[in-house]
Amino acid sequence: MQHTEAELAQVLHTGPFHLALRTALSVRGLPLQRVQHHLAHRGVKVGVTSLSYWQQGVRRPQRTESLRAVKALEEVLELPGNSLLRLLETGNGRVDADRPAARSYRSLMEASGAVERLLATMGSPMDGGLHTVGHHERIRIGPGRELRQRESQHVVRAHRDDIDRYLAVYRGDPGCDPARVEVAARENCRTGRVRWDRETGVLVAELLFDTRLRAGDTYLFGYGFDDATGGPCGEYVRGFSFGGGQYVLQVGFDEAALPVRCRSFTQVSAGAPRGARADLTLTGRHRTVHLVEQGVRPGLVGIDWDWE
Repeated sequence: MQHTEAELAQVLHTGPFHLALRTALSVRGLPLQRVQHHLAHRGVKVGVTSLSYWQQGVRRPQRTESLRAVKALEEVLELPGNSLLRLLETGNGRVDADRPAARSYRSLMEASGAVERLLATMGSPMDGGLHTVGHHERIRIGPGRELRQRESQHVVRAHRDDIDRYLAVYRGDPGCDPARVEVAARENCRTGRVRWDRETGVLVAELLFDTRLRAGDTYLFGYGFDDATGGPCGEYVRGFSFGGGQYVLQVGFDEAALPVRCRSFTQVSAGAPRGARADLTLTGRHRTVHLVEQGVRPGLVGIDWDWE
């Protein structure tokens, strides 16, 4: 749809930012590739994907380099000074976040202190610059009722530039020896540094990507953990720092160790009561149960089961 100069002037006054940007692009007749080219000539590097997300309202620029790009956009699109930047300001003069709201590890797991210490030894920020778009996780329980294997097919989106790794957190059951847990990089990644805390059974594995992501880029990769060192397992819980995206959890049981009852649940935080309980029925010969969360909220999702 072609917009007019009058419509552009109006939306620059009222906002929102993404509509003003989209209208300006339409009025000037500039495709995103040309805009990126003009920005590059001004010494500003920004991906076409990021520009697309900005005009769709999927993401809002916040970082210093992103705001510099918005300032340059005003020049490229021949707009009044600060007309786009003004639309990013909140009542206190700060811009909106360029990523989903995050939950801390402290609210998601009892061993958060160990996780935070291990992340600190790797020099990683708490959020890692990534959030989940889609995650299919498979858990295998062995004949001794132990957690034998965890496999993940993971799709993430970067909310910062220059992201080239993911830090996967694994926590074994009581008795787990994290030094003996094997990390497997399956697809589109390779194993980097691995750190663990023997007392809590927590392990953090660095998975290095085959490319460097810019804000807005997505990436698909596969990885896993082989364990079988812990005692009997009665549940599997996944914590989410960020909301959004789809999560699928599948738990498979050995024929020699079948539970009598399985339930799915959600949990606001590690210490909160479990809610949204639903009974799950084991499938036929594959002996699996699963859950699907279409739009994950920050917090915890899991499946637990009774052996007796």
